[in-house]
Amino acid sequence: MSSLPVGFVGLGVMGGPMALNLLKAGTPLLVWNRTAAKAQALAAAGAEVAPDAASVFARSEVVILMLLDSGGVDAVLGCGTPAFAERVAGRTIVNMGTFEPAYSQELAAQVRAVGGRFVEAPVSGSSVQAAAGELVGLLAGEPEDVAAVRPLLEPMFRQLDFCGPVPKGLLMKLAVNTFLITQVTGLAEAVQFARRQGLDLDQLVSVLRAGPLASPTMRLKAPKLVGEDFSVQASVADAWKVTRLITDAAATAGIAAPLLDVCRALFAEADQLGYADADMAAVVKAIEVRGRAAE
Repeated sequence: MSSLPVGFVGLGVMGGPMALNLLKAGTPLLVWNRTAAKAQALAAAGAEVAPDAASVFARSEVVILMLLDSGGVDAVLGCGTPAFAERVAGRTIVNMGTFEPAYSQELAAQVRAVGGRFVEAPVSGSSVQAAAGELVGLLAGEPEDVAAVRPLLEPMFRQLDFCGPVPKGLLMKLAVNTFLITQVTGLAEAVQFARRQGLDLDQLVSVLRAGPLASPTMRLKAPKLVGEDFSVQASVADAWKVTRLITDAAATAGIAAPLLDVCRALFAEADQLGYADADMAAVVKAIEVRGRAAE
């Protein structure tokens, strides 16, 4: 890999701790975030903060993007403008956000058309795993491009899997999140059922931990549901976005997704109730409201 600093754009709930793990591994970083205050922790840890996104591309051969939506990626890359080729040519773009698979496939083609390299690298895990360097990375792209950046990415991950050409990484992410979202929603419904039946919720968590349904997700989310601690690990807004991506991709492929259809509606309702920025466990509030409406 080049001795130039690695660019990292997007220092939010996930990107901040991920970038910090790269710094801890000794990777020189040049970072930028639209909200400048979010770069302060990285600067304190030794990262250089760029004045703007263009400066990151001007000084880095590898640029990691951990952005919320495709509009943010387009803006940073300068898509549709002469800046796009200037920023991308000769560089490897590692896109770690979660987007429509068709968007990623088209972006990869555009990057390659101007002489750049594109690696799709969505992640499985929450901010807890991001901080611990315990994420799972789902890589896609040209095999040689993936192989070139894999050593750089390793400090952020417990496991890195090569899924094939773009957009197989994102499709794998959506398959994984189908299970995750239904699991968390089912757990929220179980806790709400137990609460309304007057059961001891701490005992419920103990039983779940001791039995075959125990999992890292259950261990993280069950105490949050019992204590109504909705400090964010992965937000309602993010979960709602992913349910839309999954159900839209399923519909395009003619795949039934009945559980995700229900989850999509519940996360939309939780968002509308004001829990967009709360942890995805706050989907229980939508279940509560439905229960009151049925009384």
